[in-house]
Amino acid sequence: MKDTYILGIESSCDETSCSIVKNGCEEIATIISSQIDIHKDYGGVVPEIASRNHVKNVTFVIEECLEKAKMSMDEIDAIAITYGPGLIGSLLVGVEAAKTLSFIYDKPLIPVHHIAGHIYANSLVKEMKFPLLALVVSGGHTELIKMDKHYSFNKLGGTLDDAIGECYDKVARVINLEYPGGPKVDKLAHIGKCSYKLPVPLKDDSYNFSFSGLKSAVINLVHNEEQRGNPIIKEDLAASFQKVAISEIINKTKKALEEGNIKNLIVAGGVAANQGLREEVEKMCSELNVEYTFPPMKYCTDNAAMIAAAGYFAMLDNRSADLSLNSKSTDKLQ
Repeated sequence: MKDTYILGIESSCDETSCSIVKNGCEEIATIISSQIDIHKDYGGVVPEIASRNHVKNVTFVIEECLEKAKMSMDEIDAIAITYGPGLIGSLLVGVEAAKTLSFIYDKPLIPVHHIAGHIYANSLVKEMKFPLLALVVSGGHTELIKMDKHYSFNKLGGTLDDAIGECYDKVARVINLEYPGGPKVDKLAHIGKCSYKLPVPLKDDSYNFSFSGLKSAVINLVHNEEQRGNPIIKEDLAASFQKVAISEIINKTKKALEEGNIKNLIVAGGVAANQGLREEVEKMCSELNVEYTFPPMKYCTDNAAMIAAAGYFAMLDNRSADLSLNSKSTDKLQ
């Protein structure tokens, strides 16, 4: 059987990335141009600045990726592109670059939902076994998705307000941690004590999540302590916040695994890099006798390898687009 090489492009937020993946599971080359140093001065991603930098970087990133792989466009079988969701200006840059390559080199254009990309980052680790439950945790998403086969997504539940990654970053900002704050909160949590009392976000029978109340409770706690002249012990607040936030994720995930009698779990998205979450998932899966997969750290944050991997399985599912493809800031995973 002939090998299939997919070139993927990712530009949904502040990373410009290009990757070439073979047969949906073997990374050949990946280039990522990060804008973290640019946006940290603003405490978060500035959409207009992000899109401008994508324009400057995208051509160089694609050329460098092909050079690193020692391949030409003639050897590429299809172009996979993140069309959404994400920052509309950033997405447009990647979509237009992919459409240009598709037109010039007469290659199929495969649209990939950003969350599908995060899920399929796990196919770069080992073969995905079905049925499985995907726990998607990132700056913009917190979702539980059941998959009975490749490219079949059944959303069981999701966040009703803030995503877990967004909540981490806001808590980090409140205690004056530099952007990106999520990893710094995780690091502090491992050396702190759970000495602050915070509310459980959403205690119900659904598979949904809610983190807005938890975020507000942290903000109010910090404000009230400052008003009283009491110093905030950042390590303890981080530990207290992380315990409640991760307990919410673990409880809902455990419920979905048990009620669905699912024995395979994959974790996807930027917050999959969180050590506290990894430790609790490992404990839960050991208790339930469930197989689990985390992507390596390099595949947790936005990258084009995951888009190329997802593009391969999307192509097998006969998904493609013509040159009228446009980016979408929001879109349902289907």
